[in-house]
Amino acid sequence: MTNIAHLPLRSMKDQCTPEEWKARVDLAACYRLLALYEMSDMIANHVSMRVPGQDGAFLINAYGMLYEEITASSLLKVDYDGNILVKPDFGDLNYGVNKAGYVIHSAVHRARHDIDCVIHTHTWAGMAISALECGLLPITQTAMRFLKIGYHDYQGVVLDAREQESLLRDMGNSEACVLRNHGVLIVGKSVGEAFNWCHRFELAARAQLAAQATGQKITEVPKDVLEETWKNYQPGTRRPYGVMEWPALLRKLDRIDPSYRD
Repeated sequence: MTNIAHLPLRSMKDQCTPEEWKARVDLAACYRLLALYEMSDMIANHVSMRVPGQDGAFLINAYGMLYEEITASSLLKVDYDGNILVKPDFGDLNYGVNKAGYVIHSAVHRARHDIDCVIHTHTWAGMAISALECGLLPITQTAMRFLKIGYHDYQGVVLDAREQESLLRDMGNSEACVLRNHGVLIVGKSVGEAFNWCHRFELAARAQLAAQATGQKITEVPKDVLEETWKNYQPGTRRPYGVMEWPALLRKLDRIDPSYRD
């Protein structure tokens, strides 16, 4: 048994394959890291991960838990239609899945088989960028990595599955999509890669807002340099993101609080 803020949960380790358990641990770690780096929004938002070896299913947080208290055993397993396949016993709380989370994440997992992890955030910097007509500007080297991301116009709270088609079209094959007047959607071939993209987007957004806040003229980079820098960030040019960072981040969490592994 593990205790999360006085909420006793039985371990799910003996109810899944070793591959799924590893995915659960990694996903729980991602939630903890988002909280640690101040990119969470209380119980709102969601991170999902495809279940290894089980087509049509992904793991996602139980709606009602803070990111800082999520563990491997607290995650829900749901299918592309939003049905909960596996959930821990939350007692009287009976936490379920956030509908907006299911609509957004199921769309990506169903359509993009190259993607294993999806992160949706409402950070202050991400929301600010989403409200700017200019979007994320390539004014820093970190921001140049996001030169060709997607932008999706706001259509209200994402509760209608009919929005999935336009969301996927606007996102295309990019690793990030700014949900205008809303937040940011990040994807990755692994949880480590997705967290890396998410962390870098946040840094780029904060840097842009800080630069704009000075009121000074921003130095522009020539288009050919922007293109060359963007290419240097693409698969095949460099090692995949997260390969080196993720083990180090897990070690960081283990030093702080290893309960995410429960």
